[in-house]
Parts: sequence; C-alpha cells; structure tokens
Amino acid sequence: MRIMFLGDVMGRAGRAAITHHLPKLRQEWRLDFVVVNGENATGGMGLSGNHAKLILEAGADVITLGDHAFDQKDMLQFSEQEPRIIRPLNFSKSAPGKGARVFAATNGRKVLVAQVLGQVFMKRPFDDPFSAVDTVMKAHPMGGMVQASLIDMHCEATSEKMAMGHYCDGRASIVVGTHTHVPTGDAQILNGGTAFQTDAGMCGDYNSVIGMEKTEPLRRFITGMPKDRFSPALGDATLSGLYVETDDRTGKATRVEMVRQGGRLAPAGPN
Repeated sequence: MRIMFLGDVMGRAGRAAITHHLPKLRQEWRLDFVVVNGENATGGMGLSGNHAKLILEAGADVITLGDHAFDQKDMLQFSEQEPRIIRPLNFSKSAPGKGARVFAATNGRKVLVAQVLGQVFMKRPFDDPFSAVDTVMKAHPMGGMVQASLIDMHCEATSEKMAMGHYCDGRASIVVGTHTHVPTGDAQILNGGTAFQTDAGMCGDYNSVIGMEKTEPLRRFITGMPKDRFSPALGDATLSGLYVETDDRTGKATRVEMVRQGGRLAPAGPN
C-alpha cells in the first residue's frame, strides 16, 4: 500500500500548500491512503470545521489533531459528526470524537489511524501515551484486522517520539512524530519493519519561527516582552511529510521517503 503522511498544516499558507500539491500527489504517486495533521490549520491554533472540509476535499482520507485539538470551538461538535477526524487518544476522557479508527483504503484494504500526545515538556499532564497505544495495537494486529497502521506521536521531546517508534516496532506500519514543525532527517525502517521519522515537519512557510511571522517571536526572545499576538507566516509554504510503502500481508514497511514539495525546503533540481 502507498501511504502518505503530511505534517502540521500551519495557517493559510499551509492550507494553500495542501490544496495546491495534494491532488497532484495523489494522482502522480498513486497514493492509496493519505493522513494529514491539521491541528494548526486555522490561524495557527486549532482546526475549524470549514478548514477540515477543505483539507478532506483536497485529498486527505483522515485528519489528525493534537494538543490544540479544540482551540476552535466548532471542532467540539464537528469531530463528533465527521469520523475522518482523529483527536489524541489520551487528550481527555470526556473529549468528543475518537482517538483511533479503522478506515477503508483502495481495494477494500483497512488502515488503522491513531494519535497520541506525549508527556515530556508538554503544557498539560496527559495520560500515559504508551499504554494508550498498546491497547489499540493489541486490538488491531497487522496482517489480521488491518493491512496497515499509522501512529501520529504528537509531542515536544524527540526522545519520547523515538521511544514510541521503538515501542511500536513490528506492531505498527508507521510511527511519525508531529508538533515541533521542524522536519528531522532520520526517516528509516526500524528493525521490526516499522517506518519511522521523529518529526514530519510542517506544511507551512519556513521563512518564519516554526510557522509564525518572525517579528513577534523575535521580540519576545530578545526583550522578554510580548506586544502583539502571534500570526502565521504567509509566504510560499513547503509541504512536508513522509511517504511509505507497506506489505499488505504483514503490514510492515518496505520503503520510506521524506516528502518535500514547494516552498523553501523542496529539493533542488539538477543544474
């Protein structure tokens, strides 16, 4: 199966990158299944129902959220109505929506998508992510109920993301990190057959401070004093993520590549 995961969509620039590049990528790369992390797509904080619809219409099969899952209040209701929205498993026991679901890919194949929040350096003390993921994976073994599975590990610490990759190795097709908005260069297939990247990066303008227009973050770092609200940078965005091919029989990854389309981080062509 050909699966693509795209990192945190950041504001208007990120949405534009998704709507411009994703339809072509689905066709040209003959993608069977696409997951997009959309938790910063609306003003850099959360995801509105209207912007979720835009990302789904552009070609996403599933949208994952994160610690800003419900910053946009209409997502409280929209996530209950739209099964293609996945919020973190361990966000809150009273949170609406689901943290894991099985979805249909091409040719009737089944894909499990789950998201979990880490604990290290996060602003809130979320429940244990490892036990939450373990319960889901035990209920959906690869090669049985599902042909592939993807875990979105949304957290700050690279060590915690890497630990989750090794914890799921051989039990999930893909473990990919989100949240820090900066892509890491460690895309690999772990010993047990799980494709892993510590952070997929963002779909946003990299001429920025993690997707935000530079002036206010710089002021706060230099002076320690806030003046204005953060606002997403609006320049040409890079679409960042991970491409994985999996074996339908075992669910294990057979190929993994980092994705860069458009913007400042796109690979340079030959001279």
